[in-house]
Amino acid sequence: MGAISTLQAWKPNSLNPTDLLPNLLGVLRGRWHFRGATRIGAKVRSTGKPLIRNYGRLTIGAGCRFISFITPIDLLVGDAGTLTIGENSFINYGVSITAMERVEIGRNCNIGTYVMIIDNNFHRLEPERRLETPPSEPIVIGDNVWLGGRVMVMPGVTIGAGSVVGAGSIVTKDIPARSLAVGAPARVIKQL
Repeated sequence: MGAISTLQAWKPNSLNPTDLLPNLLGVLRGRWHFRGATRIGAKVRSTGKPLIRNYGRLTIGAGCRFISFITPIDLLVGDAGTLTIGENSFINYGVSITAMERVEIGRNCNIGTYVMIIDNNFHRLEPERRLETPPSEPIVIGDNVWLGGRVMVMPGVTIGAGSVVGAGSIVTKDIPARSLAVGAPARVIKQL
């Protein structure tokens, strides 16, 4: 390939301001909506208005995208909590993430609509102790994980890199890397 054809291949086809404006507005909204984050990477985009309550440590990696225009995304980080969302992850509307101790979401993850990720059950099971808060258990979601719509990830779970959890599943136990898990409770049905 000659120098001229290399330059032509590099030159973007769309420097049209009408194409750049939605992207720029998304980045500006991301900066505004996540202004309470402890650390935010470059080019974080937000559509709609997420509900962010950060009392601990909230870290959002570069290139993350948040869609919050139908039902708001709800992110809560407790006083001693840490929520980390890896680079280029996508979080869809209606997602609720609570990190009272630690929730880690890897890079390039796709989190479907109405997913719930909680590292604490907030109430003990014993009737006489229901008003007590149990200890939190960290959640770790590896890189390139896809959680389908309405998945629930319960406290103390690790989901291995490259895994997929089918829609409506309830994850109560660890899922190995590169696995397809479905059901309530979620069970591995296939290796990917």
